[in-house]
Amino acid sequence: MGRSAPKSLSSLSLGPERKCKCYNGYFINGYVFHTEEYGQERKTYNNGVCVKGSTSSELEVDYYSRLEEVIEL
Repeated sequence: MGRSAPKSLSSLSLGPERKCKCYNGYFINGYVFHTEEYGQERKTYNNGVCVKGSTSSELEVDYYSRLEEVIEL
């Protein structure tokens, strides 16, 4: 009789879960961010984001953009 794989290994073999939750805003560290679409309906909103990063040569490279989607995986 063959041995079955542990449940954790079996679930990994199925790939990533295809379910996710989408939101029109995000609250973190005292800041509120809204997607561009949600914010257009209000007088004031914050949809600008900056992701600080670095390259393999240790140069700092920051990415600035507008929040289009908030997805929880």
